[in-house]
Amino acid sequence: MRFQNLDLNLLVALDVLLEERNVSRAAARLHLSQSAMSGALGRLREFFGDELLVQVGRQMVPTPRAESLAHQVRDILLRIQSAVEAKPSFDPASARRTFRIVTSDYITEVLLADVVRRLKRVAPGISLELIPPGTSTSECLQRGELDFVITPDTHMLDLHPKEILFEETYCCVVWTGNTRVGDALSLEQYLESGHIGVALSRQAPSADQGFLERFGHERRIEVTVPSFCSVPHLLVGTDLVATMHSRLARLYARLLPLRILPLPIEFPTLIEMVQWSRYFESDPGLLWMRELFQACVAEQESRQGP
Repeated sequence: MRFQNLDLNLLVALDVLLEERNVSRAAARLHLSQSAMSGALGRLREFFGDELLVQVGRQMVPTPRAESLAHQVRDILLRIQSAVEAKPSFDPASARRTFRIVTSDYITEVLLADVVRRLKRVAPGISLELIPPGTSTSECLQRGELDFVITPDTHMLDLHPKEILFEETYCCVVWTGNTRVGDALSLEQYLESGHIGVALSRQAPSADQGFLERFGHERRIEVTVPSFCSVPHLLVGTDLVATMHSRLARLYARLLPLRILPLPIEFPTLIEMVQWSRYFESDPGLLWMRELFQACVAEQESRQGP
């Protein structure tokens, strides 16, 4: 298939070459021989009148012309993909599909566990692949490689559609045997106590830590963990204090000997949202899953009460 003397199959090769920046890896991804991929690169160079990728040391680096083409080529391919794969309807009872979702262990516990249970009843052929947040999340969403990202509103991308799932508050949690803490904590007690903190990455503090730092408060972090769900287990048998999402705290207080206390300082409400690629806005499967998320949230809130 040619368009203005360009073999349109070469756009697929160009997209992969610009991502991998390596002929051998690009060839492997497209199940081509290295010589065939080298040939494709040669034809692309001839058509665009530009080297596109140049060898610098042991790496191939895109030229300015290639950099300017990268987003446009990916945009074209995603639009074609969404048009080709679009289906007029979605039948959850018979569908066979895997949804890839980037989210935290906190959301997995407080929301997606209910989603999985409901899927087993109404859509047994649907699978979920849950992926922890990472530095490439935004890029993967823009490349159409993810179905959903569930994260606080502060992490949403401007280019893609999104909607609110629920609002969350924070609370203090301690072990029931912690005699140093009564029914409430003063701000002074809170700051002087040993804390368990969560650091999902070294680059950014957790939301609660970031809030305290902005207002000049400093906690004494004695244990730092990379996941929210590690916190309640580590509280048991200690005099440590943790600041937790209220939904997660209530869940673990039913399973472990923990007490939930009000925070001595008002934290801003956390808004959890779901986002999906704009290229697949009309996908009926994605629409059905979003409705399922919302149904699970509504059911949880009705159980919780006002």
